[in-house]
Amino acid sequence: MENAGLIFDRIPANVDERQIEEPLLSTGVDPETIAAKLSVAKAKEVSARNHGAYVVGADQILAFEGKRLVKPEDLKAARKQLESFSGKSHALHSAACVVKDGEVVWEGISTAILHVRELSADFLDWYIEQTGTEILSSVGAYQLEAEGVQLFEKIEGDYFTVLGLPLLSLLSFLRDIEVLKK
Repeated sequence: MENAGLIFDRIPANVDERQIEEPLLSTGVDPETIAAKLSVAKAKEVSARNHGAYVVGADQILAFEGKRLVKPEDLKAARKQLESFSGKSHALHSAACVVKDGEVVWEGISTAILHVRELSADFLDWYIEQTGTEILSSVGAYQLEAEGVQLFEKIEGDYFTVLGLPLLSLLSFLRDIEVLKK
């Protein structure tokens, strides 16, 4: 959002994501809906503390072989996850919303399908050495804007979706409500 010229404050939401997710996962709710509900919960919590402000909430879920993955705890777990991705595809579901005074005024969701190339042990050694613990901040153990781009043979979907936000539709909404110039 900064690169798009938006001026904003980052305010962490005081939300227990697992408490929201668990009942949804147990009833078989799809990943897109879970990401959307988490984005709304975060934005509503921050909105309650920032009256009159437009609050953007966002969440991203990685779905792989019918499971929802979370950020790897350490480099060993990251490597294991990357090995499991080798030669396969996974989906990133990125949801965002805008809340003002506790009311959702916009919601958007987008999905990207990422096709991981066959990854050799030598490549993974190099990759983990290059990236270090930075990859632990990403659910997929990669950052597409850095060395992580080398993991993929094909990506279907929007670049910003992979980064975690349906940015183009969010910018369109912000122009519609004249927060941004048309």
